[in-house]
Amino acid sequence: MAQVCEICGKGKMFGKKVSHSHRHSAKSWAPNLRRVRIVEDGTPKRIKVCASCLKKVNQDA
Repeated sequence: MAQVCEICGKGKMFGKKVSHSHRHSAKSWAPNLRRVRIVEDGTPKRIKVCASCLKKVNQDA
């Protein structure tokens, strides 16, 4: 299963880790995903939502 938010589509990001001596190595960052239970069309469903989307939903309520 992919590490992707089902609301905004935020996924894994890639970049370089830079040490103190300025050597570069590959690094990846994963989104802060939470499994949330929602009710869609009368049926309960579990989706993966990133914490920032979850925060936005809670601010609106």
